[in-house]
Amino acid sequence: MASSEIAAKIQQEVIAAMKARDKSRLGVLRMLQAAVKQVEVDERRELKDDDILKILTSYARKVKDQVKSYGDAGRDELKSAAEVELTIVAEFLPAEMTDEELAAIVAAAVTETGASGPQDMGKVMQAVLAQTTGRADGGRVSALVKKSLVG
Repeated sequence: MASSEIAAKIQQEVIAAMKARDKSRLGVLRMLQAAVKQVEVDERRELKDDDILKILTSYARKVKDQVKSYGDAGRDELKSAAEVELTIVAEFLPAEMTDEELAAIVAAAVTETGASGPQDMGKVMQAVLAQTTGRADGGRVSALVKKSLVG
């Protein structure tokens, strides 16, 4: 597995879950390990913390979508299992940015890129996402960038 702090922490949690005989937690942790290992094998390189963070963020986004889908379908037992899974994944992600922190980064990116309207949204999004990986949802970032460029 990757020689990074996040990978090491996941490995430690796997061992702790095995000792505690916590099968559901162990399953989620092994799934995370497998996702990281799959990218390592595909790309034939060891992943750094930033790379692993992107994998975990993507995984968390998928689980959030599952929670919403299960909730909409009235599948409460599956929804609660997905929420537990999301809680476990969130342990390895940095804390979510506040609206104020995100607004400051967006304002700085608009100034830095010289953006003057909606046609510059791509440049601003690229600058903002580079600074917020794993700490802010892309939809949230997009809405804030659009708001700052339009009005």
